[in-house]
Amino acid sequence: MAMMAYDEPAAAAFAATRQLPVEGLASWRAAVSRHLRVGPGDRLLDLGAGTGSWAAAFRDWYGVRVLAVEPAAAMRAHSAYPGMVAGRAEALPLAAAGLDGAWLSTVVHHLPDLPAVAAELRRVLRPGAPVLIRSVFAGRGGGVTLFRWFPEALRVLDGYPSVAEVCAAFEPAGFAPVALEPVPQVSARSLRAAADGLRRAAHTPLALLDDADYDRGLRRLRAAARRSPHAPVVDALDLLVLR
Repeated sequence: MAMMAYDEPAAAAFAATRQLPVEGLASWRAAVSRHLRVGPGDRLLDLGAGTGSWAAAFRDWYGVRVLAVEPAAAMRAHSAYPGMVAGRAEALPLAAAGLDGAWLSTVVHHLPDLPAVAAELRRVLRPGAPVLIRSVFAGRGGGVTLFRWFPEALRVLDGYPSVAEVCAAFEPAGFAPVALEPVPQVSARSLRAAADGLRRAAHTPLALLDDADYDRGLRRLRAAARRSPHAPVVDALDLLVLR
């Protein structure tokens, strides 16, 4: 089972708070462009597309047709990206060998059968097309400021797949890792904005905390925001690339 279900409250919280500001996207465009060579006429899969913000970004950056697949009806209902498709990662509603790349953003921890997902990606991707995975992996949460205020949530992160586990799951389908890099991003323009806009249901590690641990973390975050209200929130998530 996925780590959490995206019902209407969770989807609304995600749509309201998990969109990166424009300055948060520049570093990701640069990182992705080092590994993805696509342009108008190409087709890209956004798997676990959520509310469609990344699909829209890839469309705008490269002029590609993005096939956005999202299993949760509530997330699709909040999407601003047109034509989002219902589907499961293990059984994609797509033809074979028709895609020039796949993007998975903060979704691998919701996929219980990664070998089946890898086999399905191998089926739908053209030979040599990359799989780009944006995630926080087990043991690599040090670049995420949220864990500074909610250190108890690192226990949840321990249940995420590690880089080694993802690579091992994709290997039987013929994928090998070609890059792993932390990518810095501006997640919020200020610590005050981050504290004021925090929605617990939008973050899996926070949603799975018990109430006491969450309340303690929220107090830490609000205290930090009072001390440094205008400091931008800069995080680093990993980009893992497989071919």
